[in-house]
Amino acid sequence: MPALSHLLYLHGFRSSPASFKARMLGRWRVEHAAQVHWLCPQLPPSPAQAWSLIRQLSDGWPAQTMAVIGSSLGGYYATALAEARGCRALVLNPAVDPARDLQAHVGIQTQYHRPDEQFEFRSEYVDELRTLYPATLTRPQRYGAIIARGDELLDWREMVARYAGADMLVLDGSDHALSDFEQHLPWVQRWLTMGQSPR
Repeated sequence: MPALSHLLYLHGFRSSPASFKARMLGRWRVEHAAQVHWLCPQLPPSPAQAWSLIRQLSDGWPAQTMAVIGSSLGGYYATALAEARGCRALVLNPAVDPARDLQAHVGIQTQYHRPDEQFEFRSEYVDELRTLYPATLTRPQRYGAIIARGDELLDWREMVARYAGADMLVLDGSDHALSDFEQHLPWVQRWLTMGQSPR
């Protein structure tokens, strides 16, 4: 497999580039893969605007040597990008049907890492999410997935079914945020650099 050249990290709903997983992966890139071009943008609340930004940032990247990592809602976006570009994607407790799940969150929200800043999640954003939904994964083998049975927000069984055929690490416990993410960095590093998980 060609060496990784570009890496994009997409955070989840109400999250930001300040998330501990994003910062941990950014440090890994500096220490172990300084030659890799790294981007971790702040995504706007509008899925249509987020998708436009994601495409703008990454459409010039070579699909064969880039990868995208997405957590929760970011995993949904990462899947859409992998299907659109034919690149590899690693999803972390990915949202499978956020149009369904986020309907209850329409209204004023705060960011986890900047609770003094508010944003509006509008009802039309639900429809924007639906338009991005990839009906099937055309090549499940280009995906990696870390899925926690202890996820308190999303159904791990739904995630496992959605990413059947992917290189998958299913955790017995953990949580939606993957608070134990550091323990799984060797798996992530191996997937990023070799395209396969440790055996």
